[in-house]
Amino acid sequence: MALFRKSVPTESSSPAVTEDLAELRAAIDKAHLPEQARTVADREFERLEKMDVSIPEYAIGLNYLDFLLALPWHAFTEDNLDLHRAEDIMETQHYGIRHVKERMLEYLAVRTLCSTGEYHILVVDDEEIARTNMQYVLQKEGYLVRAAANGLEALAEMKQREFDLILTDLKMEKMDGIQLLESAKHIAPHTQVVLITGFATVSSAVAALKKGAAHYLPKPIDLEELRSTVRQLHEKKRYMQMTRSPILCFSGPPGTGKTSIGRSIAEALERKFVRISLAALRDEADLRGHRRTYVGAMPGRILNEIKRLGVRNPIFMLDEIDKIGQDFRGDPASVLLEILDPEQNSHFIDHYLDLPFDLSSVMFIATANVVERLPAPLLDRLEVIPFPGYTEKEKKNIARKYLIPRQLREHGLSHAGIGFSDEAVVKIIRDYTLEAGLRNLERQIATVCRKLARLLLQSEGQAQQLNVDEDMAEKLLGVPRFTHEIAAGKDRLGVTTGLVWTEFGGEIIAVEATMMKGSQQLILTGSLGNVLQESAQTALSYIRSNASRFALDAGFFDDRDIHIHIPAGAIPKDGPSAGLTITLALLSLLTNRPARRAVALSGEITLSGNILPVSGIREKILAAQRAGVKTAVFPLRNKVDVDNLEEDVKQDVKVVLADEVPQLLDLVLV
Repeated sequence: MALFRKSVPTESSSPAVTEDLAELRAAIDKAHLPEQARTVADREFERLEKMDVSIPEYAIGLNYLDFLLALPWHAFTEDNLDLHRAEDIMETQHYGIRHVKERMLEYLAVRTLCSTGEYHILVVDDEEIARTNMQYVLQKEGYLVRAAANGLEALAEMKQREFDLILTDLKMEKMDGIQLLESAKHIAPHTQVVLITGFATVSSAVAALKKGAAHYLPKPIDLEELRSTVRQLHEKKRYMQMTRSPILCFSGPPGTGKTSIGRSIAEALERKFVRISLAALRDEADLRGHRRTYVGAMPGRILNEIKRLGVRNPIFMLDEIDKIGQDFRGDPASVLLEILDPEQNSHFIDHYLDLPFDLSSVMFIATANVVERLPAPLLDRLEVIPFPGYTEKEKKNIARKYLIPRQLREHGLSHAGIGFSDEAVVKIIRDYTLEAGLRNLERQIATVCRKLARLLLQSEGQAQQLNVDEDMAEKLLGVPRFTHEIAAGKDRLGVTTGLVWTEFGGEIIAVEATMMKGSQQLILTGSLGNVLQESAQTALSYIRSNASRFALDAGFFDDRDIHIHIPAGAIPKDGPSAGLTITLALLSLLTNRPARRAVALSGEITLSGNILPVSGIREKILAAQRAGVKTAVFPLRNKVDVDNLEEDVKQDVKVVLADEVPQLLDLVLV
């Protein structure tokens, strides 16, 4: 007996599903996707139409299409190119960092010129009437137009000035349009060429386009088509100039304003701003996304944020780029090579999207404490802008103009008549903070404000004028946390003061050396890295080979051990700038002459006693200021760096330059 099954409509054919697919089809048609994206969207939609809605692949395909359509393929924000407004915003929100502000104003000036610059056109035609008509029409459109009667005249014009566009007839005597096109591409590769001819054929058009022509127009010329073509080429060139953004890297200690200046730049340009932290990022899929073959695949954070903002040209801050990690899940730094390369990011491919997406209009700003940690190929793609530490004068002005008013406002004290004396601000800076940036300074000011708020409430709401002076600051903040122990310290045998540069700014270190009976061992402690250990060995070898020069017994090391220690053993130390400090510590020990604690040194030495240049001069001098050091010694080859410093950086610190160790004996040793 034949069995008949009653046909039941599947869920995929339900009216609701049909309506959803119709809406999706309309969304695809309305999106005006690029050609490649449109092809993928159509193919994915056709798969959905044939698929049962109950299977997981249907939801995956639907989510993919939703993401594809939600991306801002054509959405931009117009830059505000008002230079005076941008300068006012950055000056109002940030004190100092002049070089950063200058760089952004230069960028705005370039963008302004690109958007308002004149468009130069060369019209080449052997018919005077046609040449004159085109020149007249294009000049009325506001373009700067010159004319040439043949290809040879055109080449002569091109050697005298640069043109953005050449409109040339195809059939001319002496040199035809194709020959002019080939010659023009050699002289000015970026100049666009449009061929015009009355003998338009498919083969001649294809040949011209293959040789680099931008467009092809038939004769007799349609003036409206001419205007439209030139306008499109002009807009295309302007768009290419306007969308390319610099790849910046703000480098400096914490708390120096790297992130906040990024927000100010976004406000000045009127662009949207997004910040993601790359600290400890280990999986490259976080940036590039997962392939859709994986369960739970998601797009990367770059495209996700662009989709959320809804524009293609935000300011994208990649914070803590020097803290990026690497393990078996991949190397995220390799993804950044593509994202931060202007030559590659115009075709960035997210694994989830699996389509090129243009990131060239995004302004990427990376931040790092120490750029030396970055891989060399990645560092080569970045324009590094240093953010140095602040001087005491700068900190005082920033506290007055920004930090104190903000904290008074946030703690409800704006109208309480509270003031901070200059002496109180300086005391907080000197005795309660020891940093290159401003974070701890703002925390201490916030602590004072909280205690003042409590005092006001305890006064039973009675308004009172409070002026925070030195005594009140110490009363509210407690015993000073930092003292100028270097300057006040006693001169000691075998102990010298060094200046080093870390990711937190400049710092002071002490190098201690002692000697005891032994078997010619050099003992190094204090979590010293390989470079520091080699510096100590070089210093000892230099002194042993020049013992007579320093009036030392040639066999001083025969039955002795020398121990060199840099305190704070729990903190790893390394770097090429402590060799001079170690050398003077050893000479202090061996010549029985105490070293002056208020003299700090930075430099590397060779086996012949030459002092090699070091980096971080500004940060080291600021560290010397904070510690109360009176004299800072640097290599003579750093003279240019010292001369370029502002006067308030060198205030209260005498800078001495030397190129050999013997020059420093009487300066450093008592």
